[in-house]
Amino acid sequence: MCECIFCEISAGRLSSVILYQDDTVVAFKDANPMAPIHVLIIPRHHYESIKDIPEALIGHLFAVANRVAAELKIESFRYVINTGSQAGQTVFHLHLHLLGGRCMGWPPG
Repeated sequence: MCECIFCEISAGRLSSVILYQDDTVVAFKDANPMAPIHVLIIPRHHYESIKDIPEALIGHLFAVANRVAAELKIESFRYVINTGSQAGQTVFHLHLHLLGGRCMGWPPG
């Protein structure tokens, strides 16, 4: 049994503001947002990182992120996937960040 926070949210055992869900993916508001709009899109199944998931699921994650962005009426946004602790991954359940609602600038920070 998976004991990570995102598995708990996906299973409905932890409360979160769900923006989209289907049989394979859940999108919800980040509890500690780094931008006015900060949504996490996760697979329901526990995969540690993007390196571990089936190719078809990658496309579905981005399709759901695009759908959520459209529903939130944001046209400028950033997607981020951190892979590994040195890249900033802190929850080891694959998650795609959808960030927007302000000038995102480059470089980030």
